[in-house]
Amino acid sequence: MIIAFITTMLAYTFNISFNVDLTLISIAVIFPLVFTIRGSFRRREKALEHLSQFRSSIKTVHYFVLSNKKLSEENKNEVSKILLEISENVMGHLKNNTYTTKDLDDVIEKVYIFIDEKGEFFSGKIRDKVFRFMNDLHESIENLHAIHTHRTPISLKAYCKIFIYMFPLIYAPTIISNIGLETPQWFTYFIVMVTEFILISLYNIQDQLEYPFDDVGLDDIQLDNFKFDR
Repeated sequence: MIIAFITTMLAYTFNISFNVDLTLISIAVIFPLVFTIRGSFRRREKALEHLSQFRSSIKTVHYFVLSNKKLSEENKNEVSKILLEISENVMGHLKNNTYTTKDLDDVIEKVYIFIDEKGEFFSGKIRDKVFRFMNDLHESIENLHAIHTHRTPISLKAYCKIFIYMFPLIYAPTIISNIGLETPQWFTYFIVMVTEFILISLYNIQDQLEYPFDDVGLDDIQLDNFKFDR
């Protein structure tokens, strides 16, 4: 906004005006910006799908354990604590900007260790079903980790930001040329600054949508709704 104001002021001060076709400039700015916004929105929707799969899988594993009459209450409580720990670690991993999953993998492995140690209490059929839903659990976590780690290409975001900052340098003199010097200056300032406000707002929206787990933006995902013990 400051750049837009100063550029317009300098254009009037030094009588700078030229007529440039804004179609190409608009394509250079709007098209990649809309592309990144759509990409960020898809990532958010995919994250919601994987979070739903995560909770449904972890709850199903829990139900299989609770329905096993051979297990003691102590063993059932032990599994419940492990699943709760998995849930808390996954949500904590998504909220923090950490890219390593070693601690998370160690917690998930506790389910396999428990079933392996208590193998006599699980029939082959139940064991297979538990591992199948654990596979869904692993898949959802890996997909969430991928969304958490790999975001919009940095080069594309940098390209959009550079052109948004450069846009007033071309836009302000072109607007002055199109509407004429006899038009009140406040009208030119208004057009240039509103246009720049729209562009930078769209960029900020994309930036917030890109990482929907940190509880910063208004449209961030409410991770507490997908916890094991919500």
